[in-house]
Amino acid sequence: MTHVDVTIIGGGPGGYIAAERLAHAGRTVLLAEHTEVGGTCLNVGCIPTKALLHSAKLYRHSRDGERFGVTASDVAVDFATMQKHKARTVQALVGGVRQLLKRGKVDVRAEAATLLGPGRVRVGQDVIESEHVIIATGSEPVVPPIPGVQDNPAIVDSTGLLAIEEIPERLVVIGGGVIGVEFASLFGALGSTVDVIEAMDEIVPFMDAELAGTLRTAMDNVTFHTSSRVEKVDGSRVIFTDADGGDQHLDADVILMAVGRRPTLTGWGAEEAGVATDRRGVRVDDRMRTNLPNVWAVGDVTGRSLLAHAAYRMGEIAAAHIIDPQRAVREGQVLRPEAIPWAVYSMPEAAGVGLTEAQVRERGIETVTATVPLILSGRFVAENGLRAPGSVKLIAEADSRVVRGIHMVGPYAPEMIWGAAAIIEQEMRVEDLRQVIFPHPTVSEGIREAAWAIADQN
Repeated sequence: MTHVDVTIIGGGPGGYIAAERLAHAGRTVLLAEHTEVGGTCLNVGCIPTKALLHSAKLYRHSRDGERFGVTASDVAVDFATMQKHKARTVQALVGGVRQLLKRGKVDVRAEAATLLGPGRVRVGQDVIESEHVIIATGSEPVVPPIPGVQDNPAIVDSTGLLAIEEIPERLVVIGGGVIGVEFASLFGALGSTVDVIEAMDEIVPFMDAELAGTLRTAMDNVTFHTSSRVEKVDGSRVIFTDADGGDQHLDADVILMAVGRRPTLTGWGAEEAGVATDRRGVRVDDRMRTNLPNVWAVGDVTGRSLLAHAAYRMGEIAAAHIIDPQRAVREGQVLRPEAIPWAVYSMPEAAGVGLTEAQVRERGIETVTATVPLILSGRFVAENGLRAPGSVKLIAEADSRVVRGIHMVGPYAPEMIWGAAAIIEQEMRVEDLRQVIFPHPTVSEGIREAAWAIADQN
């Protein structure tokens, strides 16, 4: 039997960041990860996707550079080399995570783990006893019960699509969320004919509807079928009902199933140990505590937010309360879901934080909003021209003038959204935001322009 201060089940972003913080504070940590440290994001999710998207963007810039005075001939895509770049990127970053854990003397076990109860975890054949346990088992792709989907070789999930060896001529994407939109943008830029079938009225459902429409219409070589329902899949043919109730079908070389992910709640002893769960995931409070004493849960498994950076924050919160509970309370170490930003690395990019205009109104709060085009930014025009799509929308409460949401479409949006998250986190008013000095010329000035476009209070 092994004794440590903290046992962590799962080595994704939430698990490994918690291990790093705890080890830095002098705690002994054992981390069990049966596949590879880094989790879905680093190995088969955000990072490899971004590596391929970067190559696609370079190809597009090279092809479209003539209007900026740069002409390139014989520009071609070498997909095998793109895949090698992706693999090198993942390998380097996984190695970096392993080094951080090694530096902190974290005992990393490449074995499956089972929670036996508070303070007890079976890892392989060893029973680990510890004062605290952190559950970070992540999430898994949702496979809807659509006839013809199960065991269909034409259908892949995001992991399978990342591993293909050739660019498909025809790609059908089922699901218009972040994963579906990014892959649609990637292969549309590489020359595939891409169709996206989305059941909702608009793509990226947590995005403000006005800007979601801007993103949808701005994507090249991608046809969107919103308010449409997939009825069945017959081999490589997707049969669906369109927004008008008509019967439609699409033939594809590859079909991507991207209807979302769900927390991984089985295979690690949740039910047997008595961990409370609900339809979203493991139930936690804003300090990441479960119903069991000294058992914590972070990341996708909680269902609070299935984003890697949210998992980082949850891991840090749990670690802070384990290391020094009183200090963590004084510092206000809690999760604030409305301040979690999101990003879509499509072409164009998009990002947002806080509530949408519709969500604020659903709460019975009167709003004031402003949407401004990014052509008000000198840098945006210099680098993208006057016709490129891009805008920023700011949503505030009419009475208090507190900013409740910022959404944007355009280049560099994911790199700017952290500042918008700080605005939401600090509950800044429109007047406070107007006093912030933005560097010039930057695309971030679009946020400032949106604040000044909000009508003054009478």
